[in-house]
Amino acid sequence: MAIELQGLRTVIYPVADLDAAKAWWAELLGEQPYFDEPFYVGFNVAGYELGLLPGQDPADGALTYWGVEAVDEAVAAANAAGATEHTPASEVGGGIVTATVRVPGVGIVGFIHNPHFSLP
Repeated sequence: MAIELQGLRTVIYPVADLDAAKAWWAELLGEQPYFDEPFYVGFNVAGYELGLLPGQDPADGALTYWGVEAVDEAVAAANAAGATEHTPASEVGGGIVTATVRVPGVGIVGFIHNPHFSLP
């Protein structure tokens, strides 16, 4: 069962120190985040999401999310191809749905449906 990836949408960095990571990225990008809450910080980088997820181990590496029409279907296809669920599909606000799977020999792969996404 194949799925259609709509392209890269989001990269989220797990961070141990949210304030330090936010300050570093703001300095590098020359702008403050557009979304700044204790549970998540988001920067808009050329129309794509660069997120910071606090309280996570940076050694886990960045989470990359690929756009899909239906997250549940993407997870089912990935699982059928040998992946296992990492985080279940859930709505994270504004109709945005995400999920991640663990792929043997690859790592964690994310899927996202964001009805608000459009490139500038």
